[in-house]
Amino acid sequence: MASAQHVGTEIRQRQKSVGVIEVNGPNGPRRVNFDELANEDAQLAAQFGYKPVFKREFGYLSTFSFAVSISGLFSTIMTTFIYPLEAGGSASAVWCWLISGAGCMCIALSVSELVSAYPTSGGLYFTISRLAPDNWVPSISWVTGWLNLLGQVAGIASSEYGAAQMLLAAVAIGKDFQYEITANKTVGVMVALTVLTGLVNSLSTYWMEKMTKSYVIFHVLVLVTCSIALLVKTENKNDASYVFTDVYPTAGWSPVGWSFLFGFLSVSWTMTDYDATAHITEEINQPEVKAPWAISMAMLFTYLAGFLFNIVLCFCMGDVAGENSILKNEIGQPVAQIFFNSLGKTGGIVFTVCGFIIIKFVAFTAMQSLARTVFAFSRDRLVPFSNVWVKVNKMTGTPLYAVWISVFWCIAINLIGLGSYAAIAGVFNVTAIALDWSYCIPIFCKLFFGKFEPGPWQLGTFSRAVNAWACVWTFFVTIIFLMPTIRPVTADNMNYAIAFLALILGFSSIYWYISGRKFYTGPLIEAQADDSQSTGSDSSPKREKDEAIGI
Repeated sequence: MASAQHVGTEIRQRQKSVGVIEVNGPNGPRRVNFDELANEDAQLAAQFGYKPVFKREFGYLSTFSFAVSISGLFSTIMTTFIYPLEAGGSASAVWCWLISGAGCMCIALSVSELVSAYPTSGGLYFTISRLAPDNWVPSISWVTGWLNLLGQVAGIASSEYGAAQMLLAAVAIGKDFQYEITANKTVGVMVALTVLTGLVNSLSTYWMEKMTKSYVIFHVLVLVTCSIALLVKTENKNDASYVFTDVYPTAGWSPVGWSFLFGFLSVSWTMTDYDATAHITEEINQPEVKAPWAISMAMLFTYLAGFLFNIVLCFCMGDVAGENSILKNEIGQPVAQIFFNSLGKTGGIVFTVCGFIIIKFVAFTAMQSLARTVFAFSRDRLVPFSNVWVKVNKMTGTPLYAVWISVFWCIAINLIGLGSYAAIAGVFNVTAIALDWSYCIPIFCKLFFGKFEPGPWQLGTFSRAVNAWACVWTFFVTIIFLMPTIRPVTADNMNYAIAFLALILGFSSIYWYISGRKFYTGPLIEAQADDSQSTGSDSSPKREKDEAIGI
């Protein structure tokens, strides 16, 4: 079992160091005086060679709320419910969530363990520097970092696209379905919503923390009230036999068992971006304890509550094979159609708008995480023009340039939606693939190289088994998520996830061979002591260095 108990002296202790260290960054070396830093900031500088630049505003509740908001359970199920329904009907929606969710929990717990040991805004990318042999660190961390960037950009892009769909669905319901929703309208609204997300993330961390803290309460209230309302107001509910055993694939795949597996996409897209909380650890008090606790508890909540909510939807959705199937709705949102069918026009609008609000919180928090990732990667010179993205605005205390380059790429990747709605599925697919592999590469390094030093939150004797299954599961679902979700395959319904992967891996490889390998050495981990500023009775160089790195 995971433990939040502090272990013995063999594990790094959070203590304030003394002296001065020299840290390296895109703009050259800087000296940091430990006496001027808070306890957590001194630990960050001493252990990882990074100069603290963010205010630590996040506590237990706001960190947990942030982790929950990344999944956005209510709204992300609304966005992806169509995939298990097309794959295998009601049974696929229920059982794929239970099966795939267990695999996702193994990834989440493995990520939590690594975050506890290495709490920096670089997330799992940074852990490569501590888990892999020195000569392998640059190449492995390079691939891991670029995969993580792709996954985060695709995750926000797909969330914003889903938000646009929900907003337009609410408008269509309000106009008695006389409003036509087109790909161009959806993309246009998506652009406006993504810009809004950028503006919110241009605020200071103080306001982000305040907004995040209230989110989890709103989310739980919406989830519970919607579930109760559906169960009470739906007149002709499906029976238990239909909900748990009916298999009705419409995606065109055979055999049915293979088609059934495409239902994994819904839970894998919902239960991902586990390390988003890791990217704000430099804004959390006691991050080595609070961040892993928040990740593991938030994902457990998402897993269990999501399973129950899927069951509620399946009881209330009617027959997907019937003439009035929710798969034949005109607004492209099966769950919004369920709300309308069961709760009427007002109820349909209210809960669809609630879903929109929740997924916007997903986008707000995910963008905050992405901007911190761009900042951290720029600090290590992983991305081009790193000296620009690493700048922090003095007024807001946020990396504004990193925020707005993130906004640009989130909009750019969604432009594929101008071609067709089906093509946007590639963005959803590549989110799960890229993010999960950016987690499993460090997890594999932890297992294979044996250099891991645990933090205060750890899995104990279950660690290796959980880590191993996380890697096996990710490999298995990647094969599924690279396949087209609909057959026969056309240019309109092609799964473009493989194209996104090829593009980012191709670009990063070319960039590596042209210039990256000449200057990139992996995440910065070296902190050199200024001997003249060290204290202590032992004046040997080793003693002075030990004091500077917090030993």
